[in-house]
Amino acid sequence: MNTTVQQPVAIACLFTWIGFVCAISFMEAWLKFRAPGVTLPIGLGIGRLVFGALNKIEWVFAIVVTTSAIIYSKAIFTLPNILLLLIIIILVLQTMWLLPALDARAELYMQDKPVPSSGLHIWFVGAELIKVIGLFITAISLSKQS
Repeated sequence: MNTTVQQPVAIACLFTWIGFVCAISFMEAWLKFRAPGVTLPIGLGIGRLVFGALNKIEWVFAIVVTTSAIIYSKAIFTLPNILLLLIIIILVLQTMWLLPALDARAELYMQDKPVPSSGLHIWFVGAELIKVIGLFITAISLSKQS
């Protein structure tokens, strides 16, 4: 049996993307505050830097996977393409709304100014969960199409 994978680069990017998001959003984000000597302002500064870098890397993954979808998809409305669109919408929302809003809150904390309570972190975590599930289903679907 000879199986050819149609979109190996996209599949590799999707699984790597999952790894990045899980490692940073679900581990680094809260673990850094448990390290000795990491104060809230230092942790927030680290978080802003790390999440800004992650966001840029995610856009590279999104561009690579979208390019692969354009080249290899025989139909527009396939499960992987619909999920990819959902993932990109989440990424746009994170880039244009959630990350800037969370950065602004972090800046207030770091300047020792009052910060009103907000549900932004819950929205961000929810978006990350949906994104990871979408990435996983997309990668599995592409693997099965081969």
